[in-house]
Amino acid sequence: MKTQLQQFWNDEDGATAIEYGLIAGLIAVAIIGVLTALGTSLDGLFQKVSDAVSGAESIT
Repeated sequence: MKTQLQQFWNDEDGATAIEYGLIAGLIAVAIIGVLTALGTSLDGLFQKVSDAVSGAESIT
């Protein structure tokens, strides 16, 4: 029983998958945070582009 418990404790199979999952989760949280912070700025930029395109349509 002691040997099996030591083998279980020292077994690192699957640890890499968990680490990759945590890294992917942190990257996703960072991307969501950045997009949330830039969301209003990007909305304004797209509105300016839309207005410019609409203005160019009415000229021609």
